[in-house]
Amino acid sequence: MFVAGQKEMQQMDRYTMEKIGLPGVVLMENAGSRIVEEIIATSKSLNNKKTNVLILAGGGNNGGDGFVVARKLVDLGWEPELWLLVPTEKITGDAKVHLNAYLNRGLKLYTLKHIDDFQQHLSQTDIIVDAILGTGVKGAVRDPLNQIIKMVNEREDLSIPVISVDIPSGVNSDDGKVVGEAIIATKTVTFVLPKKGFFLQDGPKYIGEWKAVDISVPPSILEDLQLKLPQLITELLIKKSIPVRPQNGHKGTFGHALVVGGSRSYVGAPIFTAKAALHSGAGLVTLAIPEGIYPMAATKYPEALFLPLPEEKDGSFSKEAIEELTPRLQQYDCIAVGPGMSRFKGGEGWLLTLLRGLTNQPIVIDADALYLLRKNLKFIQHHNGPVICTPHPGEMATLIGKSVKEIEENRIEIALRFAEEYQVLLLLKGHRSIIATPDGEIYINPHGHDALGKGGSGDILTGLITSFLAQGASPLHAVVAASFLHAKAGEDQAKILSHYGVMPGDLIAGVKNRLNHYMK
Repeated sequence: MFVAGQKEMQQMDRYTMEKIGLPGVVLMENAGSRIVEEIIATSKSLNNKKTNVLILAGGGNNGGDGFVVARKLVDLGWEPELWLLVPTEKITGDAKVHLNAYLNRGLKLYTLKHIDDFQQHLSQTDIIVDAILGTGVKGAVRDPLNQIIKMVNEREDLSIPVISVDIPSGVNSDDGKVVGEAIIATKTVTFVLPKKGFFLQDGPKYIGEWKAVDISVPPSILEDLQLKLPQLITELLIKKSIPVRPQNGHKGTFGHALVVGGSRSYVGAPIFTAKAALHSGAGLVTLAIPEGIYPMAATKYPEALFLPLPEEKDGSFSKEAIEELTPRLQQYDCIAVGPGMSRFKGGEGWLLTLLRGLTNQPIVIDADALYLLRKNLKFIQHHNGPVICTPHPGEMATLIGKSVKEIEENRIEIALRFAEEYQVLLLLKGHRSIIATPDGEIYINPHGHDALGKGGSGDILTGLITSFLAQGASPLHAVVAASFLHAKAGEDQAKILSHYGVMPGDLIAGVKNRLNHYMK
């Protein structure tokens, strides 16, 4: 499934109307029909014999959809309340056609003249339909619409469901930014494709559950218009991405991964990575760690192989460690470097020596290794094998010399630019992680929440990516599958353990359950 912004949706609508010949009023009629279907489904879930529906309509095409919804509900024998929140003379184009179709039947219309009574009507409804503003919102919503939105969000009974038409009013469809007020939807029924703003900045907090519906804009338009859009990671894509395990396979079949990391202060990080790799299918995992933490690590996780390396007095890797490690690198199918490694003196040169020792193996660069790489990013352009970088927003900000705020405001653009410039596969972590490829493709993970907000979660993700690489998955498939499974495992485990109580080890259990589900 692809994800679109305002400009792309306008292109698709225009093509449908001008080239295919479906008028805008027909598309609006179809859109209203899909919203009515959702209202009916929601009404059934409420178990009400009679459902009161309050429809809030603005002045653009979004309002036009609302007019269709009101008319069709009347045809079904319902008694909806249609509130027009702008003067009637501001309604033009296709929306005016549908408003006239409603008014010409003598149906009731509430306007801003009745605004003093709005609060009472709001408290007496069963379902609220938000058809105020569409995908063209830029900046803050002005009064009186801002006031209406605030009243909806602050209604006394928050159990009253709010269905937003295409996008919650006040949310920017391109970047998800909300300035001031925006509708907090229970569900967003969006047309043709989900919008980029659903997954960026403030968007996820407002859209609720979302559903993309067909309004007769054919999928082939993407190819006709040669639109290159971000892709949403779906379960169908995951099933294609998880490496297939032959039943006659053995530990050699499923690859040998090397995890380089750890220090005196961060013993657990590389262990989490190794655990995640083994529990998600890697045949062998070797932990290259400072020798001082070897006894503790080996006791904690005897299933791994160990390569204890010389260390400095502070418990970090020494120069001798890299000299000992480099000749061994060719033994491994893939390498992860960084978990718990610490930012030690001479670390930049240490990491470059490791990278020079590789031939064409894929390498996952995470955590402190990203910090140590920050001054030598040009070097990774010349690595013969795939390079995968997995920064969170703070690490990304350090890598490119920007603030976290700048990263969060331009996640897709920054990820894409970095991946193309340095020819890496970039996983920019966050509430909705972004994956950018060297070839200019973008993938968005629509899952994950605060249950993942705990030290060690990122180390689990690194282990999953490394595991799938070791088992022969392509770098893109490895990152896509790992990101999705990691996020879904957090969601699954939070239902059992609460959002507060999910630990890194619980994510591993969740991933195993998910893998079992997908492999059936």
